Amino acid sequence: MIKKILIANRGEIACRVIKTAKKLGIKTVAVYSDADRNALHVEMADEAVHIGPAPSNQSYIVIDKILDAIRQTGADAVHPGYGFLSENAAFAEALEKADVTFIGPPVNAIQAMGDKITSKKLAAEAGVSTVPGHMGLIADADEAVKISDQIGYPVMIKASAGGGGKGMRIAWNAEEAREGFQSSKNEAKNSFGDDRIFIEKFVTEPRHIEIQVLGDKHGNTLYLGERECSIQRRNQKVIEEAPSPFLDAATRKAMGEQAVALAKAVGYHSAGTVEFIVDGKQNKFYFLEMNTRLQVEHPVTELVTGLDLVEQMIRVAAGEKLSFGQDDVKLNGWAIESRLYAEDPYRNFLPSIGRLTRYRPPAEGTTADGTVIRNDTGVFEGGEISMYYDPMIAKLCTWAPERLTAIDAMSEALDSFEVEGIGHNLPFLSAVMNQERFRSGKITTAYIAEEFKDGFTGVIPDAVSAEMLAAIAAVINHRLQARAIQISGTIGNHARKLGKDWVVNLAGSDHGLTVTEGTGNTRVAFEAGNELVVATDWQPGQTLAHVDIGGDTIALKVDLKGPAIRLRWRGMDITARVRSPRVAALAKLMPEKLPPDTSKMLLCPMPGVITGVAVKEGETVEAGQALATVEAMKMENILKAERRGTVKKIVVKPSQSLAVDELIMEFEG
Repeated sequence: MIKKILIANRGEIACRVIKTAKKLGIKTVAVYSDADRNALHVEMADEAVHIGPAPSNQSYIVIDKILDAIRQTGADAVHPGYGFLSENAAFAEALEKADVTFIGPPVNAIQAMGDKITSKKLAAEAGVSTVPGHMGLIADADEAVKISDQIGYPVMIKASAGGGGKGMRIAWNAEEAREGFQSSKNEAKNSFGDDRIFIEKFVTEPRHIEIQVLGDKHGNTLYLGERECSIQRRNQKVIEEAPSPFLDAATRKAMGEQAVALAKAVGYHSAGTVEFIVDGKQNKFYFLEMNTRLQVEHPVTELVTGLDLVEQMIRVAAGEKLSFGQDDVKLNGWAIESRLYAEDPYRNFLPSIGRLTRYRPPAEGTTADGTVIRNDTGVFEGGEISMYYDPMIAKLCTWAPERLTAIDAMSEALDSFEVEGIGHNLPFLSAVMNQERFRSGKITTAYIAEEFKDGFTGVIPDAVSAEMLAAIAAVINHRLQARAIQISGTIGNHARKLGKDWVVNLAGSDHGLTVTEGTGNTRVAFEAGNELVVATDWQPGQTLAHVDIGGDTIALKVDLKGPAIRLRWRGMDITARVRSPRVAALAKLMPEKLPPDTSKMLLCPMPGVITGVAVKEGETVEAGQALATVEAMKMENILKAERRGTVKKIVVKPSQSLAVDELIMEFEG
């Protein structure tokens, strides 16, 4: 059996591997860069080795540094996690030469499947249906446009060695094909050290469904059901589930058997994933790629099969046979995974970095109603979110016997998840969980683009939700006022009295109401005639409130901002102001403070590094023209002009690091 595993990775997946290794009684070694010196995976491992500066191309993907860490610690096996060197054949080969067990597939399988061009040819030979496209290498942007014209738009431009949504662009015309080719090429080179690009037809109304395969070194290969990964943003998965709400048993079997056939064609062993694009109209599926590693979204498969995939990978690497067959694989219940990213949904999901001033995930385990909550993470409260790596904070998973129950459990778990200090996508995830289209299962990879055409601006409360939040704000205010009147030392005729009549302003509307304290609850009577009974153990200073209201039990985040009460629930972010009727009347007379005019400025939308400036001072630019390029968290972002104008002043230089909203250039009036 393997005695000591070095995890050639960081963050959440490194912590995940360490947990299973400890369960099996195997020692672990973490590696870390300058930026990760105090990271959670370093603390969890039995040993840790420093491997270099923060940029991954100077640390985590430098093979010699990983090999040196192996020699220092005497590790006899390596788990690569996902990303970094996980699908690098040269790395697997180097481990083989060093007589170190690679907890992954054989070198030839990585070479064949890791190259998307080669993998598509092999898939076709193995009888797997494939998407029409150009499988040869593409020399330059002109050739990319020519090929795209021949295939017919829209097309998908992809890095041959890509993964995680990097090096991918959808082009709907020749101009986008030219621009997308160069951006994909740049991202691929920076992320994978391989800038080869290919182009294929983009399937409209596509669903992204993948099959989990598992094989041993004795010729046994199985499929463990599927995962639906259609909720994506910029080709990066955001929400996954198992099984898929779209597949029937016959299609599941057909996809699974094709996935196994492909795996066997390359002598595959270990865990791997065969990804398919499924045509939602014609119910046809096409091979997309094979990932020769553990997937980010593997927990949902674990939750519905009861298998520990990391454990299976370790046992297979050690030479054990699989202890079960295809007929033993049963899909039980439904699992949902939400990826919590350090991305600000209110700023078009741009990366956010900084310190986690608060990080309180919901309690893990089986709840009273039988649902399961799981949270895979690599961060901790007080830790730093770095600009050098992917923006993953955590993967929150829920399991229940049925899909809608699992979704409801996820919605409640998200409401209880506290994250402060950085921008994050929790409110967006909450919004999706409560959308009827998602709940119905009628989803495609275009879901986010179609449902949030103008970006995410938060969920606007309906009349029922607004009334609930107004009642909760009134009760919170009642608690604050009750505490305030207990302050000692006040002069008798200046002592505060606990009022009953209030006006709550939220979401642009006023709610006149009366608050009456009862036995164990508080009654809120609205001027309109409705009444809500509120019971909560919330006290001033608490940031999470559990409230029984109108027969429902909910959790919501509470943040006191001076006289204002900020409430966050189900994707809503509402600031309530509770005033006496007299003060509310006067507040309507106050002038509105307008934000400063930044229409003549290009501000950096995220913390990142300027990798290029495409214009010069005095140049006239047109709407849609590229102005500058910012790289953040391994993604290249092209900033474009919103309208015609003349560049007055450029205040940045290439390679300069910028903070959010820092000035890049100014335009003439």
